[in-house]
Amino acid sequence: MMPTPIACRRVAAAALAFSIASAPALAEAPKPDPRAEIARRLDVGVDAIRPSVIPGVYEVARGGEVLYMTTDGHYAFSGDIYDTDRRKNLTAQRRNEARMAALQTVSDDDAIIFSPSVPRYTVTVFTDVDCPYCRRLHSEIAEYVRLGVKIRYMFFPRSGPGTDSWRKAEAVWCAPNRQEALTRAKQGGELKAAAKDTCKTPVARTFELGKELGIRGTPGLFTERGEYLSGYLPPAELVEKLKQLAAGDGSG
Repeated sequence: MMPTPIACRRVAAAALAFSIASAPALAEAPKPDPRAEIARRLDVGVDAIRPSVIPGVYEVARGGEVLYMTTDGHYAFSGDIYDTDRRKNLTAQRRNEARMAALQTVSDDDAIIFSPSVPRYTVTVFTDVDCPYCRRLHSEIAEYVRLGVKIRYMFFPRSGPGTDSWRKAEAVWCAPNRQEALTRAKQGGELKAAAKDTCKTPVARTFELGKELGIRGTPGLFTERGEYLSGYLPPAELVEKLKQLAAGDGSG
């Protein structure tokens, strides 16, 4: 007995349904990550880019700089974004986070440390041997330490590579006792020139870091949380400012 046309159509439909159900699902083509185009345009890593609180806008952190960019990478703008409900500067918070991460790339081995045995606060100071206010700060180093402040000195010769200030920074680093050499240099004393073939210094690295962090002058001070304190503060005032920042009453 020959199958009827209706039976044939039913068998064909069942076979087609079975083949569709049993075939592996075709994976959808992955959508391109819009951060890749932003990273290419700004020459930053993708991990420096994340969605902002504004839909359709990404946040880009580079050292001490935070800017915003549309997802298509065509438009960028800078400025601070505030959460008016919480009365909080979200950009300043992100800026501090970016600075903190950048500062953590340099260990104490690449700094000259003056510290109490148990520090209450840690401040990274970008310094220039010839800067008058840097010298004033260092003249009070014992009082900063007495008040519980650990000072991490990093070199930032404002005049740049190949200058006297740069050579003095290298000479301090290559001295047998860096603390004594820094004190002598900031008092105007002479130092033996660095033997560049045998002494490698972090001066170039910390100088570039300072530029990346947006230092506008020396001394440039940063807290452990990335807040930027531009300029000299007497020991007691610095400690009071650090207390306020730790309590959330300051801004960076």
